[in-house]
Amino acid sequence: MNNMKEIISIVFITVGVLFNLLGCIGILRLPDTYNRLQAATKAVTLGCCSILVGVIFHFGLSDAATKAFIAIPILFFGSTVAAHALIRGTYHFGITLGDKCVKDDYKEAIK
Repeated sequence: MNNMKEIISIVFITVGVLFNLLGCIGILRLPDTYNRLQAATKAVTLGCCSILVGVIFHFGLSDAATKAFIAIPILFFGSTVAAHALIRGTYHFGITLGDKCVKDDYKEAIK
């Protein structure tokens, strides 16, 4: 049973590290600020939450698991709200969309 918990925790932590790595690659590769923020928010949030789930499986019911249970919703909701605020601020500051963007939803929402 102990061996199974270790395998599950390693799988979650590995998936989380891969999501974080893909988010970092997305930050470097994507063309404009808005796409980079999306890559950072979605991939890194899922990656960190997966790592925290791995911590919960690894430590079982302990203080570390309790802190991970508290950190997951804070991280999930906090990062999405912060990314939305950053994108709105970036748009209002005048940073333009990339050349390949097809639709500008904020322009329609402001009018």
